[in-house]
Amino acid sequence: MDRTTPEPEVTPEAPPADTSDDIQHSTPLEEAAPAEGVAAEHAVSSESAERDGAEEATPAEEGAAGEASAEEGTTASEGESEEKPAVDIDTDAASDKVSGAEVEAPAEEASAGEKETPFGEAPAVEENKAAAKDLAVEESPAAETDPADEGDTATDEDTSAGDGPAGPPDEPAAPGKWRDRHPVAARNVGWTVTGLSLLLICFALLMPTSAPKFTPGVFLRIPVEAVLGAAVLIVLPRRPRIAVAILSGAILGVLTVLNLLDVGFNMFLGRGFNVVLDWVLFDDAQSYLKDTMGNGGAIGAVIAVVALVLIVLVLMTLAVLRVSNVMTRNRDAASRVTLVVGTAWVTCAALGLQLSGPGIAARTTVARVEDRVNRVQATLKDEAAFAKEAKKDAFGGTPGDQLLTDLRGKDVMIAFIESYGRSAIEDEATAAGVDATLTAKNEALTKAGYSAKSGWLTSATYGGSSWLGHSTFLSGLWINNQNRYRTVTAGEHLTLTGAFKRTGAWRTVGVMPGVQKNWPEGKFYGLDNVYDSRELGYEGPKFSWSTMPDQYALSAFERLEHGKKRDKPLMSEIILTSSHQPWAPIPKMIPWDQVGDGSVYEGIEKAGKDPADVFYDSKKVKEEYGKSIQYSVNSLIDYVVKYGSKNTVLVFLGDHQPLASVSGSNASRDVPVSIVAHDKSVLDKIDDWGWTDGIKPDKTAPVWRMDSFRDRFLTAYGSTPVKR
Repeated sequence: MDRTTPEPEVTPEAPPADTSDDIQHSTPLEEAAPAEGVAAEHAVSSESAERDGAEEATPAEEGAAGEASAEEGTTASEGESEEKPAVDIDTDAASDKVSGAEVEAPAEEASAGEKETPFGEAPAVEENKAAAKDLAVEESPAAETDPADEGDTATDEDTSAGDGPAGPPDEPAAPGKWRDRHPVAARNVGWTVTGLSLLLICFALLMPTSAPKFTPGVFLRIPVEAVLGAAVLIVLPRRPRIAVAILSGAILGVLTVLNLLDVGFNMFLGRGFNVVLDWVLFDDAQSYLKDTMGNGGAIGAVIAVVALVLIVLVLMTLAVLRVSNVMTRNRDAASRVTLVVGTAWVTCAALGLQLSGPGIAARTTVARVEDRVNRVQATLKDEAAFAKEAKKDAFGGTPGDQLLTDLRGKDVMIAFIESYGRSAIEDEATAAGVDATLTAKNEALTKAGYSAKSGWLTSATYGGSSWLGHSTFLSGLWINNQNRYRTVTAGEHLTLTGAFKRTGAWRTVGVMPGVQKNWPEGKFYGLDNVYDSRELGYEGPKFSWSTMPDQYALSAFERLEHGKKRDKPLMSEIILTSSHQPWAPIPKMIPWDQVGDGSVYEGIEKAGKDPADVFYDSKKVKEEYGKSIQYSVNSLIDYVVKYGSKNTVLVFLGDHQPLASVSGSNASRDVPVSIVAHDKSVLDKIDDWGWTDGIKPDKTAPVWRMDSFRDRFLTAYGSTPVKR
């Protein structure tokens, strides 16, 4: 709504006065004035009229003045009142009274006084001015405006994004400001800021939570939350409206941050962000950044993330506040638009209208909030339910002499290959190289007297959180979140490795090159000794996240445990990490006798590819992922062929699929699993499993949940169930 510049004499702080008394006293005051005083009064009134005429003569300036009302220190009701001729007449009358009281002042001083407003020293003059204002308000149609608008303009525009700082309320805008010099540009900037604010709000209300769903059609919809929010803000009085707008903007900012976390988690872990359980993963993310980008890069990334969160919160709050202010200043038009859009939403919802996918009538944010609340409730219920489930164990009470009786005397290796998923074997971008490696290594095993069978397991995790896959496989429980992991590792549930320890017939060790600090879970897994990255004697460079090449980890295992003389066989859990993202640089196989302390890898690491050149290139990242799987398989099978014996039994599998940018947004959670043995009778025990011969599972091979493997394996190799 455009408004002319208000007369500075009309002061909003003046107390109300009786208009009729002022009118009665005005005539005597004028009659008592000397002739020269009257001349001075007419000079002042003439200047005021000329200035008003100049302001009304330029529509562009009227628009700029309306946009900059916060800077000129006025209110919405005053701005509306002073558009009417009645206001000008009564204001001039008030000026006449003042001028009559100061008959000795020349016309120049009267004009200057009009700008400086020195009348606060004369109580009678203040009353006259207030009377003039009240009379003008009564006569002006603008006085019929909703009382909620009183005083809105200055406050609204002060808080609007893009508006300049407001000056003192009783002083006109300082000459020479950009807004005064360029009124049209200022008005265009104001509308641009308002438009961008509205787009930002709609984006936040409609944004999906997975990257592949960011399509134009998703944003060509009507969010019901925007319609309801506009209706509420339009009818609220000023102060409650500002409070609600700020609170709504802050909440929408928080929801936007959570949606962005969902996008990231879906990209890396194949699931949304869990507001109860997933905060602990940020510590792991920081460690990952530190390992791949260095300490400085990790700190910079953390600062950038914190800054992004703050920017989203601030911008969203300012956007809602800006749109709220504009709607209030244009209440009638905003009400009509809200009614039309709301009617369109109801119509589209009733008819089920769609634009190539989702319906035009959207309630995305409401549905998402409901989903988050349901997930929080389910998580809290799951914690109690899983604690009871973990206490139940089909083999929990089985004595050691009744466990794994058909594997006595065998050296058993359980090896996890990082990110070794079904996509490595079946995705056309990686299948050729990986399949060729599996075929070649299967032939090498056969030549060395080994046999193998393979199938598929559905992992409890995806794209990361490898420890969830490890614990699911070994415990026989579905460990798909951090809360379950903490619960099970704090208890005494029997693990597959723990079953070997309970028998007393095996020495149990763990080789954990990815563990870089104390790992109390080793006791839960029943391991006599754990070799983490600090105890494997590696003196070479890191390969991004991986602390050492797989070939070196296996060489150290041979030196520290497997190659030594023992009084009983060895059961080992080995985690191979060279196929961990970002899949650059990748180590290369070297002769085993040249591995040494790992310093030989300096040149290989320097000659490798830069992670940044690989990880963010959709084609290269798949190619390098496939090469990393080939390297890990080569390292493991070559080790078995070179250092294995007739008593060697190898169980190896992937812990989870790679992230979605490699495996695809609709990829399964399946991973390959193989059992390799020199003694064919070992494989005869699982002949009824229907697995494929060799270390490459067929597409039609059975697919089991990963948590079912422990009981199947214990049962197949002579264990007797005794519930605890």
